[in-house]
Order: sequence, then structure tokens, then C-alpha cells
Amino acid sequence: MTFGLTLASVLFFGILLVVEGIVQLVDAFKCQGWKSVLWHVLIALLYVWGGIVMIIDPVLASSVLTLMLAWILIAVGVFRAIMAFQLRPADGWFWPLLSGLVSILLGAMIIAQWPVSGLWVIGLFVAIELIFNGWGYVFIALAARKAGQAESAGARASTTAA
Repeated sequence: MTFGLTLASVLFFGILLVVEGIVQLVDAFKCQGWKSVLWHVLIALLYVWGGIVMIIDPVLASSVLTLMLAWILIAVGVFRAIMAFQLRPADGWFWPLLSGLVSILLGAMIIAQWPVSGLWVIGLFVAIELIFNGWGYVFIALAARKAGQAESAGARASTTAA
């Protein structure tokens, strides 16, 4: 399932890039008299080209995006670790360090399995995000229902007392 979700995500992102490129291209031709119209057009064409490449070969695109993600995770992990050591006198400095180490580990694990990890990492991350997003909405709904029940119970108590 993660492979399918990876391909769907990459295809969706490719379509968004093509649409954005077309919109930006149309916008560039509306900007007459602006010195940077040529650059605006070139950027739009790069968006379109990148989107088409992602649509034509989503497996290659997912591999490239996954490798970029791995290196970004490693860089973010290093930055968090540095930040943690700067916060060291404060309580809780260990948590940013742990978070940084986990990011470095995740990035290294992705690189260790690359290019095969390109087939499933994006889908896995999207699935995890969707799960946590869903949990968040469930707990917000439960809290809202509880607040509504408490409010209606309070309203009933005030009407019976009157």
C-alpha cells in the first residue's frame, strides 16, 4: 500500500507543479513592463517540466525526492542536536537532542535502503501523517462533544433551579 500511496503522492505533486507552472506562465504574460518577465517565464517552464517528469516517471521522482528527504532529515537532526547542546543548562534540553538523533537515524536508514526506500518512504510518511491527522480530529471531536454535554447539563441544571 505504501508503494501505491507513494506513486499517488508523487503523481499528485507532479500535477500540482504542472498546474502551478501554467498559472505562473499566464501570470508572466500579464506582467508587461516588468524587468523580470523572462525569469518569471523560465521559472514557470521549470515547474511545468518538473511536473511532467514526475508524471512520466513517478518511480524516479519518488527516488530523488526520498534521497532529498533523507539528507534534509540528517541536516535537521544535526541542527537540532547543536541547538540542544546550546540549551543544555535548561531543563528539557535532552528532548531536542533526542529528536535530532532520531532525525539523523531516520535519514541514515533511508539512505541505507536507497533507492529501494524511494518506493515506500513517501507513502509511509503520508500514511503516518494521515493517521495522526485523523487521531487529532477524533480527539478534537470527542473534546467538543464532552464540552457540549457539559454545557447542556449546566443549562438543564440552571433551568430546573429556576
